[in-house]
Formats: sequence, C-alpha cells, structure tokens
Amino acid sequence: MNAQNDNRTPKGLRAWWASPARSGLRRIIAPWEYRHLRTWARARIAVGNLLALCGLVTLSIGSTGWNRYGLAALFLVAAAAQFSFAYWELTIARSASPQT
Repeated sequence: MNAQNDNRTPKGLRAWWASPARSGLRRIIAPWEYRHLRTWARARIAVGNLLALCGLVTLSIGSTGWNRYGLAALFLVAAAAQFSFAYWELTIARSASPQT
C-alpha cells in the first residue's frame, strides 16, 4: 500500500483479532485467551473437575429413571470437552517458541 511506511501497525478489529501470529486451528482461540493459554487451561481443568463431580453426584443421589442418566451424561460429556480443550491448549503452550 504505502511503500514508504511498510512497518505500520494494522488497526481495526480484524488486525486486533489476528494480533498474535497463529496458524491453522489455533486461530479459533480468542487472542486474549491465546496470550494466557496455561492460565485458561488450568481454569478449564478446574471447571472440568467440577462438572465431573456434578455428574457423579447426579448419578449417586438423583432420582431413579432415565432423567438421572441423561443429566449425568450431559455433565460428564461437558467435563470431557473441557478436559480435551485444556489438553489441546497445554499442547499449544508447550510447543510455542519461548518469548524473549
């Protein structure tokens, strides 16, 4: 665009969203979350533990019938999703080059 000033920082929402250099599926992670991956992964692990606990409590205390199993399955599937996303974020954080 401007040959004299190639080092301009891009402005606007699109430039903000693409601020950290990411490739592939890493782009679906929000930039503010991408900057602190380990913290967010720990939070997801804590939420996953809470959801798994809710699923186990629902199985042990809930009423008889399929309602109990459906609600427990919902909690346990959500916990598994949280754990898998946290694992993915930790994998990305480990593979990132060290910042200087």
